[in-house]
Amino acid sequence: MAGAGAKAQFGFSSRNSRRAHATGALDAEKLRRIGRLVRLARVMDSAVRIPGIGLRLGADSLLGLLPVVGDATGALIGGFIINEARRLGMPQNKLLQMAGNIGVDAVLGSVPLLGDVFDVYFKSHRRNVQMILDHFGVSREQALRASR
Repeated sequence: MAGAGAKAQFGFSSRNSRRAHATGALDAEKLRRIGRLVRLARVMDSAVRIPGIGLRLGADSLLGLLPVVGDATGALIGGFIINEARRLGMPQNKLLQMAGNIGVDAVLGSVPLLGDVFDVYFKSHRRNVQMILDHFGVSREQALRASR
C-alpha cells in the first residue's frame, strides 16, 4: 500500500504520465515536420506579395483559376496537412475543424470569379497550420528554424 501512497504523493500515476507524454515537449522530428507544414502553407497561401497593395497570393489562388482541377488540388494538399496533423497527434475535434476549413475553401473557391477572390483572402492552409502551431505551443520561427 506504500506504493499507492507514493504515487498519490508524487503524482506518478499512469494517467498523468500519459497526459504529460501527449502534451510534452516536441521532439526534433516533429518540430521539423511542423516546419515543413509552415513552409507548405506559405507556398499555398501567401508566397508572393503584390507590390503597391501588399496583398499576398499563393499557389492555391493561382490553382483556383483552373476550373475544378485547381480547387481539387488545393483540397488534396489541405488533406495532406490534415493527415500530418493527425500523425503528429492533434485531437479529433481540431482535425474536424481543419477539414471544415478545407471544405469551405474548396466549395466556395469553386464558384467562378467570386471563388477566386475568396481564395485570396481565406487562406485555409495557413489557418490550419496555425491551429497546429497553437496546439503544440510552437512559434512559426521555431518551426522554421528546426526544418532548415
